[in-house]
Amino acid sequence: MDTQRTADLGFARLDLDRAERTGTPEVVYAAGKTPAQTVGCLAALLDGGAGLAWATRVDDDTAAAVRERWPDAVVDAEARCAFVGELPSPVGDVLVLTAGTSDGRVAAEVAATLAASGVGCTRVDDVGVAGVHRVLAVAPRIAAADAVVVVAGMDGALPSVVAGLTDRLVVAVPTSVGYGAAFEGLAALLTMLTACAPGVLVVNIDNGFGAGVAAARISRSAQR
Repeated sequence: MDTQRTADLGFARLDLDRAERTGTPEVVYAAGKTPAQTVGCLAALLDGGAGLAWATRVDDDTAAAVRERWPDAVVDAEARCAFVGELPSPVGDVLVLTAGTSDGRVAAEVAATLAASGVGCTRVDDVGVAGVHRVLAVAPRIAAADAVVVVAGMDGALPSVVAGLTDRLVVAVPTSVGYGAAFEGLAALLTMLTACAPGVLVVNIDNGFGAGVAAARISRSAQR
């Protein structure tokens, strides 16, 4: 393997060739970093040749710092993502479903990740199993998508229902939405891991970024 480039900032060592190697660039996880550290990471990625640098879990202070450094940066407040550079033109289509409106922030992170990955996204909210006719009504969209991402908290039952309706891979994202016995998403995670319907890929609780990357790779494979 050729020598892989690294940008050493002291507080972070950035993998500049990750996109070439894996199809997904290094993305800055802003939670736990100061605004200045996040800005420094984004700048190093751009200096390393990235056409687009982005950060996830961006709070208000970090968003302000990014905009101060790059006035044309795009900040998606719902997704808590910031983008510096040009977003690629979308190809393909991933359907993102939420069980309820309260799952919206995680679904927004999925959609933002897909956009930054150059994959088209259609989002349909509030089709949970408490009114199962709602997801049945979007069955044609499920059948037409390259992949389906299902974001659900509470009992986490929606991905199994969706997987029983389609031959598409279902990427399931448990969220920390729910009352006490939901254990901040653990109940939904366990339900999804023990789904009766096969073809469900489960990511970590509230991990919209991981789900978006997985769905993007599936969609790109389908396009090839």
